[in-house]
Amino acid sequence: MTENNRTRPLAVFDLDGTLADSAHRQRFLERKPRDWDAFFAAAPQDPPLAEGVALALESAQECEVTYLTGRPERCRRDTVAWLAAQGLPEGQIWMRRKDDRRPARRTKLEILRRLARNREIRVLVDDDELVCDEAERAGFTVVRARWAAASAALNVAQERDGRT
Repeated sequence: MTENNRTRPLAVFDLDGTLADSAHRQRFLERKPRDWDAFFAAAPQDPPLAEGVALALESAQECEVTYLTGRPERCRRDTVAWLAAQGLPEGQIWMRRKDDRRPARRTKLEILRRLARNREIRVLVDDDELVCDEAERAGFTVVRARWAAASAALNVAQERDGRT
């Protein structure tokens, strides 16, 4: 990382429902039991969400882009490849630890606060309303990614199951 990057503010982007259209794999969460392996295995086929990608590219002009996702660490290689295939800026990717089943609003806020100790957070872009609410309450500037269809199954996964 260059000195310039360390002094630039951060633009923090969620992936699923913000940059990546995960609608085609929601079916794996709607069945009982949920098929998490299939859900995450299908992520490399996610189409990009044009609005989110455009915002990330625009943000990269003034900010260092970093990614904050509820995807588990085991998805890192696929995630890095997907971001590169979409032409998105390289940036640090914060992923869920294997044993972490806390709600997304807790894990993401914890990471945002850690990042904010040393860097200005210019914006968080996320589709999860509860994550957005918590981040705003903590004083962060938020853009609510409302350009993808909401998924009840994904909301349950984020809040109750602590899986994404």
